[in-house]
Amino acid sequence: MDALDLARWQFGIVTVYHFLFVPITIGLSAIVAGYETAWVRSKNPQWLRLTKFFGKLFLINFAIGVVTGIVQEFQFGMNWSSYSRFVGDIFGAPLAVEGLLAFFLESTFLGLWIFGWERLSPVLHNACIWIVHIGTLLSAYFILAANSWMQHPVGYSYNQATGRAELHDFFAVLFNKVQLATFPHVIMAAYLTGGAFVVSVAFWGMLRDRERGDDHQTFRHGVRSGAGVLLIAGLGVAFTGDISGKIMTDVQPMKMAAAEALYDTKSCAPFSVLTVGNLNGSKHTDIIQIPCLLSFLGTGHFHGTIQGINQLRAEYQAKYGQDPGRPYYSPGDYTPIIPVTYWTFRLMIGLGLLSAAAAILILYVTRRGRAPTNRWWARLAILLPLLPVAANSFGWVFTEMGRQPWVVFGLMTTANGVSPTVGAGLVATSLITYTLVYAVLAVIEVGLMIKTIRQGLPDVTPTEPSDGGDADRPMAFAY
Repeated sequence: MDALDLARWQFGIVTVYHFLFVPITIGLSAIVAGYETAWVRSKNPQWLRLTKFFGKLFLINFAIGVVTGIVQEFQFGMNWSSYSRFVGDIFGAPLAVEGLLAFFLESTFLGLWIFGWERLSPVLHNACIWIVHIGTLLSAYFILAANSWMQHPVGYSYNQATGRAELHDFFAVLFNKVQLATFPHVIMAAYLTGGAFVVSVAFWGMLRDRERGDDHQTFRHGVRSGAGVLLIAGLGVAFTGDISGKIMTDVQPMKMAAAEALYDTKSCAPFSVLTVGNLNGSKHTDIIQIPCLLSFLGTGHFHGTIQGINQLRAEYQAKYGQDPGRPYYSPGDYTPIIPVTYWTFRLMIGLGLLSAAAAILILYVTRRGRAPTNRWWARLAILLPLLPVAANSFGWVFTEMGRQPWVVFGLMTTANGVSPTVGAGLVATSLITYTLVYAVLAVIEVGLMIKTIRQGLPDVTPTEPSDGGDADRPMAFAY
C-alpha cells in the first residue's frame, strides 16, 4: 500500500475509534442529568444513587474520548495537508467556535458538577450537568457542520489564485440542509447508545442482587428508564434517518445508488434486504427484495425515480472530467466501493432497528415489578450496547465511503487531499503507533468501567450546601 491507502486506513481507524466514545458521552450526559433532575424533584435516594453511579462511568468515558479526539488534529496536519489547506478557511470558524465555546462550556461546568456537590444547591448543581449536556450538543453541532460541508459545500467561493475554498456565508455552513438532517440523526443515535449502555449495566446489577433489595429496585429503575430512552431514541433515529436519506438522494445521488448497487435508473426502485454477488457489485442476485422501497426512502414516493450508477458516472465524467485522480474504485470513476456501501447501509439500519426491538422486549419482561432471573438475560444485556455502537460505526463508514472518490464532494478528490511529501513509511509508523496507543487506552477504559460497575451503587447521604461559613474548606470531590 502507498501513502494514500495508509492515510485512508489511519483516518478510518482513528475516527471510528474516537466515535466509539462520543455517542456514549452525549447519551450518558443526558441520562445522568435526567436522573439528577428526578432526584431534585422527588428526593428519592434511588435516583441520586443512579446519578452518582452512572455519573462516574460518564466521567471515565468522557476522559478517554477527549484523549482519542486529540489525535485527529495530528493526522490532519501530517497526512492530509493539501485537504487541510483547501478547507482551512471554511473549517476554521465552526471548529474554533466548537473549541472556544462548546468544549470550554463542557469542561467548566463539568468541573463545577464534580466538585460542587456540597457547595451548590441541588437545583444549581443539577443545572451544571444539563449545561454540560448542552455543551456536548453544541460541540457535535459545530463538528457536524464541518462534515456536512464536505458532503454538500455551501456558503463559499473558490479562490483560483490561492487554490482554496474561502468562506463568505458562515450561517449557510451552519444551516446547511445536510447539517439540519445529520445533526438530529446523530444525536438520536447517541441517545440510543447511551440508553443501551444504561440498560446493559443496570440489567447486570439487577440480576446480581437476586434478593430484591434496595440495589435491585434501584437498578430496575435504571433498566426501565434506560429502555425507555432506547425505544424513544430508536424511533427518533428511524424518523431522522428517513429525512437524511431523502436529502442524501438530492445532494449525493451516487451514494443512494451505491447503497442498493442500483446500476440503472429506475422508478419504483426495490430495496434488497439480502443479496449475493461478486466483489465489485456489478452482478448480484437478490434473495429478499422489497418492491419500490428504495424509491420511497430516496424520494418519499413509491414510484419515485432513483438514478443509477451508470447514468451518474457518465454525468460526472462529463461534468468533472474522465479521471478524478486515482481510479482505484471498481467498476469505474466516481463510483464508491459497492459492497462496502451496500452492506454498511443495511447493517446500520438493521442494528438500529434491532436495538429498538430489544428495548420493547426489555420493557415487556420487566413490567409490573417483574425481573427475569436467568443469567442468559445478563449475558444478552451486556452485549446490547454493541448493537448501537456498531450501527454508529457502520453509519459513518457508509457516509464517508459512499462519498468517494471525493473528500469534498464535487471540489476535491481524496487522492488530491493527501499530503504530497509524506511517504508511506512515515504514515505506516504513525498508523502502528496510534493503533497500539488506542489498544492501551481500550484496556484502560474497559478496566476502569468493569471496576466501577463491580463496585456497585454508592451509598449516598444527601447533603445541603454549606452556608459559606467555612469558605476555606477544600471543595469535596463527588466520588
